[in-house]
Amino acid sequence: MNAHSLSVEEVLETLNADREGLSASEAAERLERFGPNSLPRGRKKNPLIRFLSHFNDVLIYVLLASAVVTALLNHWVDTIVILGVVVINVFVGFLQEGKAEKAIDAVRNMLSVENRVLRDGQKKTIPAEELVPGDIVKLSSGDRVPADLRVLDVHELRVNEASLTGESETVSKTPEPVEDDAALGDRTCMTYSGTIVASGTATAVVVATGEHTEIGRINRMLSDVETMTTPLLRQVNRFGIVLSIIILALAGTIFALGFFLARMPLEELFLAVVAIAVAAIPEGLPAVISIILAIGVRRMAGRNAIIRRLPGVETLGSVAIICTDKTGTLTKSEMTVTRVVLPGSVVEVEGAGYSPEGKLTAEGGGPEPEGDKAFNWFVTAGAVCNEARLFEEEGSWNVDGNPTEGALLTLAKKAGQEPEEAARTWKRIDAIPFESDHKFMATLNESGGERKVFLKGAPEAVLDRCDSQMKQDGGTEEIDRSDWEKRSEDLADEGFRLLAVAMAERSSGSDDLTFDDVEEGFTLLGFAAIMDPPRPEAIEALEKCKNAGIRVKMITGDHARTAVAIARSMGIGDGERVMTGPEIEKADDEELVSQVEGIDVFARVSPEHKLRLVSALQERGHITAMTGDGVNDAPALKRADIGIAMGKKGTEAAKEAAEMVLADDNFASIVHAVEEGRTVYDNLKKTILFMLPTNGGEALVIITAIALGFVIPLTPVQVLWVNMATAVTLALALAFEPMEKDVMERPPRPPGQPLVQLSMLFRITYVSVLLMVGSFGMFAWYRAGGASVEFARTVAVNTLIIGEIVYLFNSRYIKESSLSLKGFRATPQVWGATAAVLVMQMPFTYLPLMQGVFGTEALGLHDWIRILAVGAALFLIVEAEKVLTRKTVLSGL
Repeated sequence: MNAHSLSVEEVLETLNADREGLSASEAAERLERFGPNSLPRGRKKNPLIRFLSHFNDVLIYVLLASAVVTALLNHWVDTIVILGVVVINVFVGFLQEGKAEKAIDAVRNMLSVENRVLRDGQKKTIPAEELVPGDIVKLSSGDRVPADLRVLDVHELRVNEASLTGESETVSKTPEPVEDDAALGDRTCMTYSGTIVASGTATAVVVATGEHTEIGRINRMLSDVETMTTPLLRQVNRFGIVLSIIILALAGTIFALGFFLARMPLEELFLAVVAIAVAAIPEGLPAVISIILAIGVRRMAGRNAIIRRLPGVETLGSVAIICTDKTGTLTKSEMTVTRVVLPGSVVEVEGAGYSPEGKLTAEGGGPEPEGDKAFNWFVTAGAVCNEARLFEEEGSWNVDGNPTEGALLTLAKKAGQEPEEAARTWKRIDAIPFESDHKFMATLNESGGERKVFLKGAPEAVLDRCDSQMKQDGGTEEIDRSDWEKRSEDLADEGFRLLAVAMAERSSGSDDLTFDDVEEGFTLLGFAAIMDPPRPEAIEALEKCKNAGIRVKMITGDHARTAVAIARSMGIGDGERVMTGPEIEKADDEELVSQVEGIDVFARVSPEHKLRLVSALQERGHITAMTGDGVNDAPALKRADIGIAMGKKGTEAAKEAAEMVLADDNFASIVHAVEEGRTVYDNLKKTILFMLPTNGGEALVIITAIALGFVIPLTPVQVLWVNMATAVTLALALAFEPMEKDVMERPPRPPGQPLVQLSMLFRITYVSVLLMVGSFGMFAWYRAGGASVEFARTVAVNTLIIGEIVYLFNSRYIKESSLSLKGFRATPQVWGATAAVLVMQMPFTYLPLMQGVFGTEALGLHDWIRILAVGAALFLIVEAEKVLTRKTVLSGL
């Protein structure tokens, strides 16, 4: 049933209800038939199942297999260390797992608790869960609407539907039906579950409860929406699978060579295979990725972007499209009179928002506004025929009441009038409140025995009542209706909301103001051209997005003409094309996918439309961000690659569905977060370029030893020590590298781009070979000199560690040379990590307990000099390679 398009009588007849309410027995029968007025609760995933699911990773499988092999060979130290690494990584993943299902709980919590109804003709208060279709409900100011209701009778009812439609202005309600295809925000005879009564009272009939309400429909959408895996997680998973295949193939090849060609003993061969597997796996990479992302979270928080799920940090860095709300994100969400159009002049009003600061200037060098009587009466009428209150609190100007009326009060202060003083001077006797069916407000006021009726409202409603217009000297002349209609169209095309103001003389007599009293005889004072001004920083941020190859699409509840005008003023779209909610509804999925890329402005959209838009953009292969603040945005926020909720005006449902929350509701903060996200990816890339050569070098050391018939230079437990010690210290230091200068001058990273690109493989392979030559060369040289296996292994491990320390300085700049003052100055984290690793190597090398666990022996000063010389040579060779390949192989990094 489309209750919004039926008359009151038709709705009651369809529901088999009347104005006296249902009987108790009928209500009980309907409760049994329709179920309780609540949203169904889904099953939550068992924490144990969530924890065990993190073992479902190919690299974890390889490590667990290695642990089994070492246990069968009674190498328990190796087994315990390997299992310890596995458990640590699983715990990190478990603790960082998102809590997206809280979004559904937040939607459910929006439902009302108790409500006043008519049962058996008597007023009763019952739990909201017991409401059924056909119940007659009483609403008053401050109530949360308990179900979807069809309004029967109203008295100045206004409802805040921002949580459902995203529009901040309260909506006036009337019993009159609307068109069958009216958008949700235009159904003025309906109130919806979860919205708030801002003022007035009403009697209404329940037409839908529980999951059949608009919020219930959104709840189902939210439950059905699949949370998108972030680009980083997809790349890490792909990288893990490829690396596991390479490791298993390598281990199988080495086992075959060792068994069939070298005839190695099985125990030694198994240990060698395990050592290769452990060496090649970057055990610390998952933990390091999480920590790098956490550092990004902290940096973003300092720029008003609160990240709720770690992978969202990097996702921002690869965003190609941002779908953003207009009100409060691109704009200040503070209605402002920017122009007053009078019969004989136009007054430009400077300043934005509710702060009463800004000059008034006559357009085209006309007389000063203060000397224009039409302007002065306009300002007085706007301040007196007004229900809002303008006040200053902690240095910030705010409005209590309708934002548009607040704009008129700000105008009055800019013009030198005090609204409170004007209201006292012109004492109100009676008023006709604004209602959507008549589209105006009128007040009867008196000052010093003189009475006037002030009128403000929609241009067409006010013009219909005017037969004259005021000149600058206060005299009147016949109104030019066609001229004002043209002005109205022109201003609307510029994106302005228009408010017409008029007044009429009223002889003393009755103190009542009726509709008959305001039918005619008014003198038009002018139009207020009102706009929610763009945030200055948002304009700059939009320009940054263009330079960074990020396309911004504005999704708004405004009408199409207004949306295009505002988008044009902000540089969004081509200033012409717009797609409306009904057009989205008519298009099938294939048509929408083909159209959505070329259109940047979407108007009068509903929750399903937003979800379809995001899905269509993703179907085109774009990493998409979506902003929102209402419960209606939650499904699209959850579906988007990165959902962005508003921290100030956002509902809990939106915040729980989102990956990121903006503390200041400012579009510019999104762009700051994108900068940080791209920096996170840069630093992640540097970290991988640093870590993988370590693993590659270790594996090559073992392979070379087997191929040349040497004892294994590195045991599995020593390999794990090198990997974990350097991962949590040296690799982590790269997470603190500052932002690159060109970070917002590159296009978004392609979503299919692998974590390790071909251009990176050259550096990884090259440095792996250098580390192998240094470490294995030192091992072989010491063994040839008669050193024990344990001593030579200690030298090999420390050579690897020193090699990694110097390579850390190489890795700070992928393309630029590190052989400079800037390169050696480094960050405090780089020097701190270097010192930490050197300190850790001392007990590893000299402490008897550690020597027993890791099979090491103490080194002499001359041994350290040789190791340092190898490290210095490695640093210089890598820098030489940078110089030679900067414009060729690495140009694509």
